[in-house]
Amino acid sequence: MLDMALFCINRYLGDDEPTNSLHNESRSQTLLKKLHQEAKVRQQHLGIKLDGEERSNQRINENEGVQGRKRKRGVKEEATRPEKSRKKAKRLLSESRVVKERGRNSDCQVLKPEKSDAGFSTNQLFNMKVKRNGAKVKRKCKQKDRGTNDTETADKTSDNGASPLDTSGEQNETEEEEGNGELEKKKKELKEQDDQGENQTPTAPKSSLTILEGFQKKKIQKVQRVLPQWLAKPMLINKDIKQNLKAIEDVPGIHQKLLQKLRANGIHSFFPVQTEVIPTLLESTNHGLILGRGGYRPRDICVSAPTGSGKTLAFVIPVVQALMDRVVCRIRALVVLPTKELAQQVCKIFSSYVEGMGLKVVIVAGQKPFAVEQTSLVEHTVTGYRSLADIVVATPGRLVDHISKTEGFNLQHLRYLIIDEADRMLDSMHQDWLNHVVKAVYQVDECPAPSMLFQRIEPGTCTAASHSRLQMPLQKLLFSATLTQDSEKLQQLGLHQPQLFTSNYIRLEREPHVTQSEHREPVDTIENKYTLPEGLTEFYVPCQLNKKALIILYFVLRMKFSRILCFTNSREASHRLYLLLHAFGGIQVAEFSSRLSPNERQKTLKEFEQGKLQILISTDASARGIDVKCVTCVVNYDAPQFIRTYIHRVGRTARAGKAGLAFTLLLKVQEQQFLQMLRDAGSKELKKQLVRQEYLNPLIQRYEGALQELQQVLKDEKKRKYL
Repeated sequence: MLDMALFCINRYLGDDEPTNSLHNESRSQTLLKKLHQEAKVRQQHLGIKLDGEERSNQRINENEGVQGRKRKRGVKEEATRPEKSRKKAKRLLSESRVVKERGRNSDCQVLKPEKSDAGFSTNQLFNMKVKRNGAKVKRKCKQKDRGTNDTETADKTSDNGASPLDTSGEQNETEEEEGNGELEKKKKELKEQDDQGENQTPTAPKSSLTILEGFQKKKIQKVQRVLPQWLAKPMLINKDIKQNLKAIEDVPGIHQKLLQKLRANGIHSFFPVQTEVIPTLLESTNHGLILGRGGYRPRDICVSAPTGSGKTLAFVIPVVQALMDRVVCRIRALVVLPTKELAQQVCKIFSSYVEGMGLKVVIVAGQKPFAVEQTSLVEHTVTGYRSLADIVVATPGRLVDHISKTEGFNLQHLRYLIIDEADRMLDSMHQDWLNHVVKAVYQVDECPAPSMLFQRIEPGTCTAASHSRLQMPLQKLLFSATLTQDSEKLQQLGLHQPQLFTSNYIRLEREPHVTQSEHREPVDTIENKYTLPEGLTEFYVPCQLNKKALIILYFVLRMKFSRILCFTNSREASHRLYLLLHAFGGIQVAEFSSRLSPNERQKTLKEFEQGKLQILISTDASARGIDVKCVTCVVNYDAPQFIRTYIHRVGRTARAGKAGLAFTLLLKVQEQQFLQMLRDAGSKELKKQLVRQEYLNPLIQRYEGALQELQQVLKDEKKRKYL
């Protein structure tokens, strides 16, 4: 055993050789020394470790001291903080806790916290505070780990006796104080928002972009149209016909022959339109047909006045007086109208005033064959073609045909171009009738050099050269009850310095009574689109579709209305209503539409004027300008779709200052749109007229029988159509 022990010791000491007994004592001493040395080395290592543990404990104590100082400093700040701010902070924190508790409770509704001006809620601010503190604690732990690993950095101290860890802690403390200050600022802003009102909507978060004008809503002003001077400041005509009549002798410039004609036709006074327009037109021909006022080219005239106000006579008298002294027969006046019936009416008025003066009036409206019209316009002689007409009354289509097909039809001496119902004529400009007329007026013929001086050239820019050459001017006269104010449409007519006479306006209540001398001052007036006759009384009748014809029968048989002019929107509707009333019996009724020939329509109008018909059922063919005498009542069986159609329909009654009635049958779905259309046009509010069912009951039995007869008549007509 001893030998084994010695062997192990020798191996431990690094001696592999066998030992002798003589050296046992010396070897044992050497072994003891080595053992003592190793024990000392272990003790030294243990001492170093203990020393490191003491140092780490010292650092922990130092950190605890820093945290203690922070808590003391927080207590001091809490003591010095105003009592009001502490209450605000406590209230906000309590509100955030309440919101969290409500959010956790599934049975309660989750309330969204109000946002501050910066766009953050109270809960978000609280969570941001917690996250910021957590990030600071993490940074502190990292700094502690770096201090533990680096003993040299941990042993160094700053100038004031604090370690680097203490310095970073103070910096973090400063950052925390700044964060608390920002939180306090956010809380104050939230409190101010709460004080302003709980219902105030939160503003958008502040943006780094610069926004021009901000988010303030501005009221957009309505764009006001700018009219030309002649449309913006027209010459106003008094609308009250009865109170503003003027004796024909008091209007200056009218020839005695025409005064005699006027008296012979029963006209002793002029209406306001005639009083204003006639002297203006006569003034442009005081020095002959070539020179106007002051030697300049005469201005074009536009007249807008209600139906039945005497517009036709306002241009008939000046034109006849200007041409009554002519020597050679030439076409010097051309009147263009939209319908044949209106052309016949104007031609009749002209004929009554040119009788005995040597002037000739010719109508070309398609009522006669084209060849017959040609022979009435032009005569072929040995020396060439000779005009047979001084005044031509035409419709656009027929006029263009004669310009292009009738040889010798010459408009180079035309002085007056009169466009009646001008708004309707503007709508039919697609026929290009005006360009054909202008080209015919300024047509350049191949002729000898001396005759070139008398060639008519289309006027352009006013220059000295243009004024040195005298030629016949072309003056345009426009008349309409619903003249448009659209300058783009009027521009198609190529008017020269136009002058507008209008009675379509509304005077303000604060404006004093207008005298005759003040008619030309449009001060304190509001322009109105359209004007109705003063003596017209308007009603609308709510009804059902199957009772409209019964109401017409009620007006004729029970109300005893006579000379009723009833309007429909189509000739088919007009024909069916005529057949129904005729089948009912006991009523003198007729229809007036394009289904009839011109001669049949003329005969029907004559019978209606003579009182042989109680009711005339018409399309809009008779609504334009037709002067049907003694019409007491107008009924719109079908509601008009446009305001101009309504104006011209109801204008067939209450003409020349007389009284008249107008009824419009409206379905329930039509009332709002129709009444709004009238309000937009500036018309007065319509009165409501109800027709009770008990008044219609006695007519129902005969009416049902008439319906059955109507069905059979329509079937028979359909069969004849296909045979």
